Amino acid sequence: MIPVVVAQAPTPPAATAVGSVGLNIAIFLVFVAVTLFFVYRASRTNKTASDYYAAGRAFTGPQNGVAIAGDYLSAASFLGIAGAIALNGYDGFLYSIGFLVAWLVALLLVAEFLRNTGKFTMGDVLAFRMRQRPVRAAAATSTLVVSFFYLLAQMAGAGGLIALLLQIPTSNQLGQGVVIAVVGILMIVYVLVGGMKGTTYVQIIKAVLLIIGAAVMTAWVLGAFGFDLSALLGSAAENSPRGEAVLAPGLQYTNPIDFVSLGLALVLGTAGLPHILMRFYTVPSAKEARRSVVWAIWLIGLFYLFTLVLGYGAAALLPEGTITSATQNSAAPLLAYQLGGELLLGIISAVAFATILAVVAGLTITASASFAHDVYANVIKHGQATPDSEVRVARTTALVIGVVAIAGGIIANGQNIAFLVALAFAVAASANLPTILYSLFWKKFNTTGALFSIYGGLGICIALIIFSPAVSGKPISPATGRSASMIQGVDFHWFPLDNPGLVSIPASFLLGIIGTYIGGRRPAEEGKFAEMEVRAITGAGSEKATAH
Repeated sequence: MIPVVVAQAPTPPAATAVGSVGLNIAIFLVFVAVTLFFVYRASRTNKTASDYYAAGRAFTGPQNGVAIAGDYLSAASFLGIAGAIALNGYDGFLYSIGFLVAWLVALLLVAEFLRNTGKFTMGDVLAFRMRQRPVRAAAATSTLVVSFFYLLAQMAGAGGLIALLLQIPTSNQLGQGVVIAVVGILMIVYVLVGGMKGTTYVQIIKAVLLIIGAAVMTAWVLGAFGFDLSALLGSAAENSPRGEAVLAPGLQYTNPIDFVSLGLALVLGTAGLPHILMRFYTVPSAKEARRSVVWAIWLIGLFYLFTLVLGYGAAALLPEGTITSATQNSAAPLLAYQLGGELLLGIISAVAFATILAVVAGLTITASASFAHDVYANVIKHGQATPDSEVRVARTTALVIGVVAIAGGIIANGQNIAFLVALAFAVAASANLPTILYSLFWKKFNTTGALFSIYGGLGICIALIIFSPAVSGKPISPATGRSASMIQGVDFHWFPLDNPGLVSIPASFLLGIIGTYIGGRRPAEEGKFAEMEVRAITGAGSEKATAH
């Protein structure tokens, strides 16, 4: 075994007392000030609804690709996956593999077609050849639910991260709740002031900082082991309480069916995530949309290779017992402290904080845009709303979503955020993806099929989540005194799998078929399919408003 030599500050005895609070706050304030400056500058050019929702379609493919990476590389990617690998080894790395492979589905089946067919939201695509009001209402409902699940993960990650840096113990629920509320307020400011353009700039800055920070830490960890990955893995196995088991599957997912269900949700979920789909509307053409995805795949793939080293690096270099189910979201910041002391901890944590802020801002603007554009403008106002009133409703909705996200984040605080994001992926893959694919590629698909697919997939997925071990019923851990379930001390689960994707995704596809045949043949909707097909493939007419 190559000896490990790491320049480091002494590791504190408790994972809740690391670094200098003053230095951490100073670095955070610098970052917030810089990003707010860019958001304010962007806000001065927001003159139309297109500027607010789609950044005026002014970003190039590479710029949007970096922003997509910023949107996608969430707290789950940096904090959650590193912690999952440090704690569960091989099983934790499944998240990285699933999140990356998912982009092939998005590239081949969704990106270009959505850019050509829609205008601002997923509802534009689904309503292109369907009855406007019911389909847009369903699309908005699905968007809000998926965004809520995703926001849960980000806000929970924010609570754990900032509490670590401000040395707020996990037992201080009030203190952590205040931290989550502050993050939520900052998120609302970014969205209300900057819109999509300001949010995009924050995402670009954050993506660059995150990838550079992860690269530096990866090189540092590998350097400590003579750039020998085998030595790193061997040391991780020696230092982990679980020994060689961290190098093999089965630590977290002892049931292979649970493993398959999670993988299915991860691989299919990305192509149904509303905040990712909305990013394709910020570029001027389908060609730039394709370039966006290619850039995103390269950047995201590189980052997920880093997570393997960071996760096993935390297992190898942190004192045995530091990473538990309660502290796993802090694995990356604790590793940064072990490697470079207070300064590196502050920098890496500021980057993680930037990650959370950028993603929650993107989620909030997507959810608020969907409500304002699909429900208010097209359902309530029958397409007669003015752009100014639409944007006002979007901003009001952002306030409401921010409050709900804060409350949900407080409830979900302490859960592994990669796992929470996997639930959001399951909901997206169950409610959105079947409907999108049927709308784009199946001529007979109709409004009834769309409603069956969206509401059926959404309802089945949420019901299975509520009655799964993820919410209640897991045994209490002797190490933490807590159950791994969200709700403590009760057991009302009957569905055996943590992630419902294996059941809910096929069910949604099946419901779309059943609903289509129940709804019967609709010549008017089938007639629009030819126009939609030409537009999706060629982009002809994609710059025009999609009011039908």
